[in-house]
Amino acid sequence: MTDEQRGADEAVDSVLVALADPTRRQLLDQLAAQGEATATTLAGSLPVSRQAVVKHLAVLDAAGLVSGSRVGREVRYAVRPAALDATAQWMAALATVWDRRLAHIKRVAEAAEREGWQGESQ
Repeated sequence: MTDEQRGADEAVDSVLVALADPTRRQLLDQLAAQGEATATTLAGSLPVSRQAVVKHLAVLDAAGLVSGSRVGREVRYAVRPAALDATAQWMAALATVWDRRLAHIKRVAEAAEREGWQGESQ
């Protein structure tokens, strides 16, 4: 495995870990709908504290899913789609591999079934 592949795998891993938490998914949904928001604004619609929101945003930021920019005394967060896009591409490639495997299994099973029926009729 090359360093580039290892880095891509680690990026996908961090995105999947970040998305495993329902609160973080809610934060991403809110940011996608609002464009950008502060931790205080985001906490207003969640059953967690502002401090918890900040910690969740830090995980999302580390995974490359959001970015924060300082505007005066506030930090405004926004979705960064590149990491999510890369993860979606990885998932699509994985789905393609599994589709091929399942199609092969189906062909083998159908061939075995045909051969079994032909053998029984003789």
